[in-house]
Amino acid sequence: MEAPVFKKFLPVAASIALAASLTACGSDSGTTDSAAAAGGSDEIVMGFAQVGAESGWRTANTKSIQESAKAAGVTLKFSDAQQKQENQIKAIRSYIQQKVDVIAFSPVVETGWDTVLLEAKRANIPVILTDRAVDSEDKTLYKTFLGSDFVLEGKKAGEWLVKNSEGSGAVNVVELQGTTGAAPAIDRKEGFAEAIKANPQIKVIASQTGDFTRSGGKQVMEAFLKSNPDIDVVYAHNDDMGLGAIEAIEAAGKVPGKDIKIITVDAVKDGMQALADGKINYIVECSPLLGDQLMDLSKKVLAGETVPERVVTEESAFDQEQAKAALPTRKY
Repeated sequence: MEAPVFKKFLPVAASIALAASLTACGSDSGTTDSAAAAGGSDEIVMGFAQVGAESGWRTANTKSIQESAKAAGVTLKFSDAQQKQENQIKAIRSYIQQKVDVIAFSPVVETGWDTVLLEAKRANIPVILTDRAVDSEDKTLYKTFLGSDFVLEGKKAGEWLVKNSEGSGAVNVVELQGTTGAAPAIDRKEGFAEAIKANPQIKVIASQTGDFTRSGGKQVMEAFLKSNPDIDVVYAHNDDMGLGAIEAIEAAGKVPGKDIKIITVDAVKDGMQALADGKINYIVECSPLLGDQLMDLSKKVLAGETVPERVVTEESAFDQEQAKAALPTRKY
């Protein structure tokens, strides 16, 4: 969350098949071309450098971008970085060499992007950030950032815990962080920490990265359970780590959602089902369906229109009953 060998861009038919396999199982890497819809326009070529396929959220995000590009008549050149920054940088440089019209990517970590983004700027190729931000003083290196307010997500999680722990005495929380250095991991931690200050009896007694993966969440939770016998709450930076924590909690003979309450972020189907089943107590939504907005922003940027520096997606939060109501029509 194994440095992949970047493949040369494949013929269209083979590329679509490979892109589909990436979305389905997240087990491959490299770069692929996904052509525009039949009869559509090939005027816009977008290079998209994805983080990887580390979670159900990321798979849904990739699918949204691929399907929206096809519907919008945008030719998509897609790469899977397998959560390695060096792979994303290679992909972006490849897109610059190919003279694509626009580059979009979800940065693995916040720092270390200025050099390659300056290369894109000098090549007159606009860059759009999706899902995650970069930490750069030069805001001219990219046109806009489309994504969630991760600090707000953390605050929502913390505020729910404060509200639902009134009068309960000391509350021991363990935190499953996202990938070290990633914007959502940094911001969700910050927002949660700020919110729980309202109740000094809530304490984060252990915090460690699970790399946004289910297996990582399970492994870290197993270690937490061995070293901290009195855990009241798990705060996981995404559903997948929370689902891994559930496995560890059950293996330890405890009941998730009752013996240990669980708060997560994302609201993918597996997480929502666990919430509906009472194994998770609260989920803050982070929508992966950014494809349509990304294609719209790309067209506006290339047309010379002014776009906002920050475009925030609208999102909600769910308790058990709300999850039950939302599941039948859930798209991801």
